[in-house]
Parts: sequence; structure tokens; C-alpha cells
Amino acid sequence: MTDLAAIQTARDNLRGQVLKTPFTLSRTLSDMLGAEVWLKFENLQFTASFKERGALNRMLTLSAAERAAGVIAVSAGNHAQGVAYHAQRMGVPAVIVMPRFTPTVKVANTRRFGAEVVLAGDTFDDAKAKGYELARERGLTMIHPYDDEAVIAGQGTIGLEMLQDQPDLDAMVIAIGGGGLISGIATAAKAIKPDIEIIGVQTERFPSMYAAIHGQDRESGAYTIAEGIAVKSPGTLTEAIVRRLVDRIELVSEADIEHAIVVLLEIEKTVVEGAGAAGLAALLQEQGRGGQRYHGKRIGLVLTGGNIDPLMLGDLIERGMVRAGRLARIRVDLRDLPGALAQATKLIADAHANITEVHHQRAFTALPVRNVEVDFVLQTRGHDHIEEVIGVLNRAGFAASNHDH
Repeated sequence: MTDLAAIQTARDNLRGQVLKTPFTLSRTLSDMLGAEVWLKFENLQFTASFKERGALNRMLTLSAAERAAGVIAVSAGNHAQGVAYHAQRMGVPAVIVMPRFTPTVKVANTRRFGAEVVLAGDTFDDAKAKGYELARERGLTMIHPYDDEAVIAGQGTIGLEMLQDQPDLDAMVIAIGGGGLISGIATAAKAIKPDIEIIGVQTERFPSMYAAIHGQDRESGAYTIAEGIAVKSPGTLTEAIVRRLVDRIELVSEADIEHAIVVLLEIEKTVVEGAGAAGLAALLQEQGRGGQRYHGKRIGLVLTGGNIDPLMLGDLIERGMVRAGRLARIRVDLRDLPGALAQATKLIADAHANITEVHHQRAFTALPVRNVEVDFVLQTRGHDHIEEVIGVLNRAGFAASNHDH
């Protein structure tokens, strides 16, 4: 099994080849959550993810013959880019197998690192079967994303760095997909500081490790915003380590993850993908329930990656603004007379809200004829300001209500 010595060796192997990323205190998040919150910025790695640590550590164990023959990996995401990038640096041929539906940008990024990309199958499992078939046919070495001792040791270097920078951590809250990251970090952290608490985080839609540990049979969902941890079955090696060293696993909702992505963007000015926000999502969820589990503790979170689609990020920002009351949709009933709309817009302007969209509805309404419904999308200062705008309209004789849900 992977032990502290293997992780320390991995740290020496990786030195100068992967970034020792910053691990810093977030004062604002700490104030918000009533705990000391430390953030490990793995989204600043060259491929914007921690995955290259484990991939490189595994590839450094290859014999000369294995290097010459080449490596293969099955991944539609960060592991693919980690393997391809370091294979290119090492002069090792790399084949990456991805499902056919993989977004073009991910395929292009992987090819940019010089890898041969093979698109096969509709699901990850189909792609995996093709990967093992190609490995046998061509004599390639499979670089597994998580169920491999050298990969686990590589990911564990993050735990060493966190405790080196902040030895007084009480807990680490770590995302779980296949379990490679938490296995490595837990192995390192518990060896150095046996009383440290290690908490795993999975999504409600992909609770494979949680279900395995609790002896439950839980179906995986079709989609999660945290696709980096959307793993249907945990690793054999990793499950054994999680059982032994992880104190508990939390499940978070899609809304919690969305909220965490926007909070990190707004407060830390840092972009993370869904999986990268899972740790913070667990803290926000606990606070939302009124729980005190993390209160007053020193907590380390790993921002595992930053590879999020810009269009999705745009949508998340907009939804986050709605949740915060910075963007609102209000519905106003007007008489269908000249000047009525102008009067309503002047009242909104006088209340210092900015109109970004107007939808004028005559036909699709239950109002009497000669009346119209108008939906205004407004930029506002917060929930109180929305109520203030509605109050101004109501007092002027317009029936106005909040329609932002």
C-alpha cells in the first residue's frame, strides 16, 4: 500500500516539474463561515488541475522499454491533459481514449499536447474497454486516473505541502471521484498528524464511494456540474484506504456546488470547475443547515481544478446574481394605454434599479383585454432593494410582484 515514504519520494520526484501551488488563508471565507479556511490552489497547475501530479509520478516509474512503447489513458478531462502534457515533456508517445461525446475543446487541448486522441463509445465505460483493448494490441502502459499506487502517491504530495505550509490544520475537506486524491492526502496527513480529520465530499448524483462505504446500493445520476468527480464505481485500492483513513463523507447538491463556484469567483477572484468547488460546497451546506461541525476549526480545502466551460461559467454567474438579489425579474400589470410603460420605467429608474430586459405580454395572459403584463429584468443592489422597487410601483397604482423563481 502507498505510505508516507512513497509520498515523500513522489514529492522529490515531482520537484521542479509540477507547481508547488499556494496554500493561503481566505480571510473573507473565514469570516463568512466562522472557521479558518485555507485554500490550496491546484487550479494554478499548468493543465489547471492536480491530476498531473499522479500522472507524472506514475510515468516516472516506467522502464526504458515502456517509455519507448508509450502510454495510454482513458479520460475526457483533467487526467487526459495531465498525461498528455507530461508525456510530451518526457518524449513518451501517448494515446488518450475519450468517449465520442467529449466536448471539442477538450479534444483540442489534449491534441495540443501532442497526444493521439481516439474517440470511442458513448459512455466512459465503453471508452475504458477500448483503452484496455488498445493497450493490449499496442503494448502500451495504462496510466490509471486513480487506482494505482504511484498515482495515489503523486496526489498525496498535496497533503504534504498543505501541512508543511500550515501544520496546525484540524481538518481537510477533499472531493472524491475515484478516490485517488483523498487516498493520497489522507495517507500523508494521518501519518504526519494522526488526529487530523479527513472529510470526503461527493455529489448527491454520483455517491459511489459513499454508497460503498455505507454498504448501500445507490444509483448514479445522468449528469452533475462536477463532472470531474462523476465516477460510478470507486477504485479497489482507494476504497480500502478511504475505509481506513477517511472520517466521513458528505454529499452535496448541485445548488451547493453552483453557489460555491460563484463564491470563489466573487471573493477569491479564482475560477474553479464543479469538482474544484466541492469542499467549499460542503462547508456552505453545513452553514445553511445551521450546523456547527466546522465552527472554529482550521480547515484545508483543495481547489482541484479550473477547467470549466466559459459559457457555463457565464450562466452560473447570472444564476448566482439572481440568488444574491443582484438580478431580479418583476412582473407589472399595466393598462394598455400610451405612456403607461414609460411611467412604470420612470418609477423603476427613480428607485435606482437598472432595466436590462423588457418583455411585453398581451396575448399570453389571464388579464382582461386592454391590460398587459410586462416582465422587467432588473439589476438591483439586493433583496431589500427589489422589495423597495416593488413597493414604489404598488404605491403608484401598478400591480407588481417578484417573479425571479
